[in-house]
Amino acid sequence: MITPEAIQHKIDFKTKPLGALGTLETIALQICTIQKTLEPSLLEPTIFLFAADHGIATDGVSAYPQDVTWQMVFNFLQGGAAINVFSKQHDIEVRVVDAGVKKDFENIPRLIHAKINEGTKSFLREKAMSASELEKCFSNGKRIIQEFKKTSTCSIIGFGEMGIGNTSSAALLMHCFTNIPLEKCIGKGTGINEVQFLHKQNILRQAFDAHQIDVQDPYEVLQTFGGFEIASMCSAILESFEQNLIIMVDGFIASAAFLAAYTINPAIIKHAIFCHQSDESGHSLLLDHLKAKPLLNLGMRLGEGTGCAIAYPIIQSAVHFINEMASFESAAVSNKE
Repeated sequence: MITPEAIQHKIDFKTKPLGALGTLETIALQICTIQKTLEPSLLEPTIFLFAADHGIATDGVSAYPQDVTWQMVFNFLQGGAAINVFSKQHDIEVRVVDAGVKKDFENIPRLIHAKINEGTKSFLREKAMSASELEKCFSNGKRIIQEFKKTSTCSIIGFGEMGIGNTSSAALLMHCFTNIPLEKCIGKGTGINEVQFLHKQNILRQAFDAHQIDVQDPYEVLQTFGGFEIASMCSAILESFEQNLIIMVDGFIASAAFLAAYTINPAIIKHAIFCHQSDESGHSLLLDHLKAKPLLNLGMRLGEGTGCAIAYPIIQSAVHFINEMASFESAAVSNKE
């Protein structure tokens, strides 16, 4: 049996001062622990990009029209988005999931059909989804990962998202799960101006106050304020943990989905690598709540899983050093006394 002490010993006796590779050592220890080996591997890295529309988008909380969701899905499938560029650069596969886009798609290669409905309801007036729709989200997310693993040796998975209005959903989920004041959870999303930002704050405050829900119940929170892509992603994250995968967590919305999954099963934190700190204002507080240290802070706030793709080479470096770097003994280098 590979013990944490054995892994740490291998890391410490590489030809370097103790701790000199910093966060890379932490990642190497984490991955070796997940895989229960002294020779870890990263196989078939894959990012699942969940897309869905949000009823709250019709209440003026975004700078972009709702049609952008389905238009961007086509862009992903044609290889023209940022996530496609960065994933191609680092040999990462991208799979796009229609979890609830307000558009009917034909059978397009690399598109996974898992539509719950054509967008959620506006949670300003009613719950975002029905109990049966939430149940279907969880069924779909689990099934997608299980079917994927039947034919793939993938050992590391990332999650991205697309959905006009989904920063509003994520802000309310964050508020419910962390008890951080709602105003601190709300950011400018797609780049709204100050007037629109105040409107967004007012809308989300009204929505939260309108629903008397048990914020300790993650399923009720997701049903009330979630999106189809967020709830499906939450389930997929939980199943990825069950499949013993390394989980790359992207930005604000993906972190909100992870937070929901973490509320259901806190053990998943052991498999999570938080790839970057989004420029969306609530993300740093969400990461602090999880005691998570992101690998990067590049001022990004795009979503799509782009943070996962850009951080992946750092994770690769952690695996390469523990597998390939000489030890003091093998290199005949003197260690300190």
